[in-house]
Formats: sequence, C-alpha cells, structure tokens
Amino acid sequence: MSTENTSGVSEFIFVGFADVQELKIPIFTLLLLIYVITVVGNLGMILLIRMDSQLHTPMYFFLSNLAILDFCYSSNITPKALRTLLSEKRTISFLGCLIQVYFFVALVSTECILFGLMAYDRYVAICNPLLYTSIMSHTRCVKMAGAAFTAGFLNSIIHTTLVGTLSFCQSNEINHFFCEIPPLLKLSCSDTAIAEALVFISAGINILGSLLIILSSYLYILSTVLRMKSAKGRKKAFSTCISHLIAVIIFYGTGLFIYLQPSSNYSEDQNKMVSVFYAFVIPMLNPLIYSLRNKEVKDAMKRMMVPKFGQRYGRAVAPTVQLGAQV
Repeated sequence: MSTENTSGVSEFIFVGFADVQELKIPIFTLLLLIYVITVVGNLGMILLIRMDSQLHTPMYFFLSNLAILDFCYSSNITPKALRTLLSEKRTISFLGCLIQVYFFVALVSTECILFGLMAYDRYVAICNPLLYTSIMSHTRCVKMAGAAFTAGFLNSIIHTTLVGTLSFCQSNEINHFFCEIPPLLKLSCSDTAIAEALVFISAGINILGSLLIILSSYLYILSTVLRMKSAKGRKKAFSTCISHLIAVIIFYGTGLFIYLQPSSNYSEDQNKMVSVFYAFVIPMLNPLIYSLRNKEVKDAMKRMMVPKFGQRYGRAVAPTVQLGAQV
C-alpha cells in the first residue's frame, strides 16, 4: 500500500493535550507513574502465576493472558503519548498510525472475548464443580485463549484495512493522543458510512456478544449460589467472582460509551477524556483489582516473599510458608 497516494498525507499530528500545556509536566509525571505501575503489576502477575504451582488453574491461566493483553495494550499507546507530551514533534507516520490502530483494535477485541471466557470459567467452576477439571482442561483452555487471540487479530485486519483506504485531504491533525478509529473517521474527507457501520456492528457483536455470555454465566452462578445452604460456601463463591465483575464493569462501561454511541453525538474532547481512562487507567487497575481482592493471589505473594524473609532472619522456611498459606 502506498501511504502517500492512498491517504493524501504521509503523517499525522497529534493535538494531544495541547490545550493544557501549562500542566504537561504534572500530566507526564502522572502518566509515567501509571505506566510504571501497569508494567510492574501486569508482568508481576504473569510471573507470580507462572512460578506458583497452586495458581496453575484455568482461572489464573486466563488471568495471565489478561495481564499480557493489558501490558501490550498500554505499551502500544503510552510511550508515544508520553513523547508527545514533552516533545515538540507530535507526529506519527501514516503507516505507524495504522500499526497503532491495528494493535489497539486487536488487543481490545481479544480482551472482550477473554472476559467472556473468564465468566464461563467461573460458571463451570461454581455450577458444575464435579465436571470442572474435565471441561476446563489445560488443552481446552489453550484452544479457547488461542481462538480469542485469533478472532481479535483477524477482526482488526478488517478495520485497519478500511482505515488505510480512507483519504485525509483537509487536515492531518488528530484531536487525540493516539490513533483511534473514531477520530480518524471524523478527520477523513472520504465517505465513512461503511466504515462507521462496520465499527458499530463489530463493536456491537464483540461487546454485546461477550456481555451476553457474561450476564448469562452470572445469572446461572447467582441461581446456584442462592441455593447453597452454607453461608461460607456462598461467600467463597461470590469472592471468586467479584474481582472479575469489577473489571468487567469498568472495561465495558467505557467501551459502550465510546463505540456504541451515534456518530451525531460524538464529541472529540469528550472521547479524548474517556480515552485517558481506558488507555491508561484500566490496564493499571486490572492487576490491582485481582491482587488486592483475591485471597489466592495474596497467599501466593506471601509464599514467594516469606521464605526470603525467613532465610534472611534465620527462621525455618517450611513452617513459615505453612503459616502464610493459612492466612
């Protein structure tokens, strides 16, 4: 594809946070801190799940995939946005913009499907516990995760190809801090009706389809939990679901706001503010939500840390680990 001939421009200029230039240093510092927490949190979650054998279960297999997605998702956007904040050069090549669009759509689409798979995993664990190990075998989990990634990345090819065929002949300034489809469609001088319809349909299928799986799974879970006679059993069942529900509400709330609103209601400034939340904050929140609210994750962190402290102060390692596991 010849980017010059197809688009009419060879590069785009990010408006970014130009309207708050006096705050660019505090904003840069805040976003850099968020990115560091995101990287440490998600890579730490991946490492913890990989190293602790007690977390080698379907639930944490999917959680490690979510951490991989959040790390890649944030790294696709944040470094360029940080550079844009401090540098006078706020440009990105047309090809670079398409690459950013491709990975953004692919990772978000995959994350939608993955949240649905995580809800299905909780449904099987709570509603069919005796069949859980056979239904959610490691081989099947790998296939399910592989299908999610394949569907997400194939879906992104369609959108990226459509964006690549648009013409941008009036202006090359994107009122955003990264390449996202809605502001690019707003900027284009081509007929974007087909692209807009495809974005709406694809987002509808992806978001609403996975939401349907999530809601159906939790309706069955709620019905099963309410029939439990043991209050302890009900509490344990809810505790395994609450972290996932919080992450789902945050993720889907912003997605529904951006991609399923009519184009006539689209506001670039409003979209940019919401984008700050889901581009920077959500990838940081997911590992925090799962680590702070999940007893098994906290116990795994203790098992990794307590032996080191025990060896340092000359304590017996085995009893310390046992005590940590019971907390």
